[in-house]
Amino acid sequence: MADSFPMEPITDPTAKAAVMADDRGHVFHSWSAQALISPMAIAGAQGSYVYDYDGNEFLDLSSQLVNTNIGHQHPAVVEAIKAQADRLCTIAPQHANDVRGEAARLITERAPEPFTHVFFTNGGTEAVEHAVRMARLHTGRPKVLSRYRSYHGGTTLSVNLTGDPRRWPSDTGTAGVVHFFGPFLYRSPFWATTEAEECERALEHLERTIAFEGPSTIAAIILETIPGTAGIMPPPPGYLAGVRELCDRHGIVYIADEVMSGFGRTGDWFAFDHDKVVPDLITFAKGVNSGYVPLGGVIISSPIVETFSERAYPGGLTYSGHPLACAAAVATITTMASEGIIEHARHIGADILGPGLAELAERHPSIGEVRGRGVFFALDLVIDRDTREPLAPYGGTSPAMAELTAALKAEGVLPFINYHRLHVVPPCTISDDEARLALERLDRALGAADAHTTSR
Repeated sequence: MADSFPMEPITDPTAKAAVMADDRGHVFHSWSAQALISPMAIAGAQGSYVYDYDGNEFLDLSSQLVNTNIGHQHPAVVEAIKAQADRLCTIAPQHANDVRGEAARLITERAPEPFTHVFFTNGGTEAVEHAVRMARLHTGRPKVLSRYRSYHGGTTLSVNLTGDPRRWPSDTGTAGVVHFFGPFLYRSPFWATTEAEECERALEHLERTIAFEGPSTIAAIILETIPGTAGIMPPPPGYLAGVRELCDRHGIVYIADEVMSGFGRTGDWFAFDHDKVVPDLITFAKGVNSGYVPLGGVIISSPIVETFSERAYPGGLTYSGHPLACAAAVATITTMASEGIIEHARHIGADILGPGLAELAERHPSIGEVRGRGVFFALDLVIDRDTREPLAPYGGTSPAMAELTAALKAEGVLPFINYHRLHVVPPCTISDDEARLALERLDRALGAADAHTTSR
């Protein structure tokens, strides 16, 4: 992929003041105390870079919310949206239209063989809502199991499925959700010392949870194939296959949440491709069209499609399969295939980011562990490597993380920070040189985190 420096820096304090006045006066921001935030005013973006109104450019190592997989302002996707707007801006979902059908076909062609249909939503959280509804109706059972250290969305059901602290203010305990511990060797809840032990004990824990909850009451197990905002924790070999076997044994629907990990992020079309495991339902969003126009959905396997062959599915959305969003998806998927973007993401992870981040861990005592695959990495930052005490508390932040964030921005990096972790999640299209530049900037900024360690 080519380096992306097509935009000139933008310096426009008058425009910035107007943007900030409208934002602070009228926009209610998500996950925030409104009086305590000062958002960055964004003037533009291109490729792997984002620009503010103060003449600064930032290498986007966040992909915004880990969704601009094809990079900012990819011309093929922008032109597809423009062409679709000239022809058909919107149409109700009960009508067939060419671009929605083409998007569904391209998506199912990249899923395993049993998957035949797509139910389109406006984003990932709605995809999760509808996948769970389908599973409950398909099985006639009420409960859904999900893991701690997960994120599945912000609506009532999906936030209750979520296994991180964002769930707590909205958790009434009445959503039919049961949480369990997934495998995470670095902070193992099972006292494991090897990946094989962690896998075995995590599966035993899940099997016991199923037994004590009652297999006949469980409609689905939903798993982020690789948990994203919760810490980017690739499952140990054999874990997903073990979950698949438990689901088969008890007639439970296996839902793979690929909202963040799908469409190239891990160097495969879907993260579960790496483990050669086939779920029953797949939720997607984000990378399917890099978020250029909101789109998500559920990819449905043929047995579940058949459940609703003669029985109406009780759900729908006004903007399901919106033509502008589907045109963006068609262009994104087609471009990913023609430009080798999936393979490029795999190369960036295996040849540059993976080895480069491991080398940073050797030099920086604040890095407790490096985890990831493709362009989907996290640095687990610690005060002490021996105790693994995190650099910020679970569910919170710290002065150390605030200083690191400031240092990254001073280096021209737009970071993705969550609790005590720095996620390195650039667009799949980041060039080799840009990835090396990212490592250089991270190297310098991590000194701010090292200053708070006891193991220097």
